[in-house]
Amino acid sequence: MLNVAIADVRRAHTVTPGARQWLQDAADQPVEPIAVDVWVLDRQLANIVLVKHRWRRWIPPGGKVEPDETPREAAGREMLEETGLSADLLDRPALATRRAYHPTWPTTLGLSYVTFADRSDRLVPEPGQPASWVALSRQWDSYFPDDHARINAYVALARLRHDVS
Repeated sequence: MLNVAIADVRRAHTVTPGARQWLQDAADQPVEPIAVDVWVLDRQLANIVLVKHRWRRWIPPGGKVEPDETPREAAGREMLEETGLSADLLDRPALATRRAYHPTWPTTLGLSYVTFADRSDRLVPEPGQPASWVALSRQWDSYFPDDHARINAYVALARLRHDVS
């Protein structure tokens, strides 16, 4: 699983300095569980699916990679569990970053994958964690405030390139 995660980091559209450091650290010591999320976009690249986490506020669906799965498999599983959506993820991750997912937890690698869904598809969120389509033009309240700018930068590049592969 670690080798698959490292390969995805190297292929990601954007790799933060922290993610590069994580790669170096992973070669020398055991790593914390890897985290994943999915940027579920509409085909017009105007909206994203977010879930309202109990204390992280509005975030893309995601979670922890289990020992028996790849990061990509975990991302698909988390998206299905948190939104009811099932869709193929694009080949390249959009983002590799290193961050803490709780104030008292150590930092770890986070991989962000991208997929598309139709806004008419019914969202089926987990109990107590609503899911909603949110306009990318609107700032949302999140534990990870940099996500809004990172997602919009990815979308802007995709529009310029006329693709998001």
